[in-house]
Amino acid sequence: MTVRLRPHHLLCMLTFVGEGYSPAFVANYRRLAGRLSAGEPIEIVSGPDDICAPLLSDESAHCFGASVAGRDAMALADIARLLGRELETGAVIASDQALFEKLRRAFSAGVARDACTGCEWSSLCDRIAGEDYKGALVMNFSLPETATEISARRPA
Repeated sequence: MTVRLRPHHLLCMLTFVGEGYSPAFVANYRRLAGRLSAGEPIEIVSGPDDICAPLLSDESAHCFGASVAGRDAMALADIARLLGRELETGAVIASDQALFEKLRRAFSAGVARDACTGCEWSSLCDRIAGEDYKGALVMNFSLPETATEISARRPA
């Protein structure tokens, strides 16, 4: 099986710590985080995806909005540039440590954040990224320590 994700959710998954729109949304996202962490491949889709599923009974859900489609286009361009390959609907990418590390480094550096402009979750994502993704539920890792952090641990 694959986890079906719209492009901007490739970024959202980086900082998912268990918060969301509703208990059903969070429970679903937690299950998907487990599948991604287990290495299940990701299929790029257009429009609502597996993360959106609990919200789709509401016809006015933002998942159907033009602004979300715009986020997807920006995210897809950023991610394709990072991965050095063309990405389009139907593409399947490996859900592995290397992907998540590359995306998280770029996200932390602000390189892959165009799609995040105006997002209501942006401050939470900024905080999680600023804390080296502590508590993130999808293939968590810590960014390499800086020279200053390593020096601070050395005995005087």
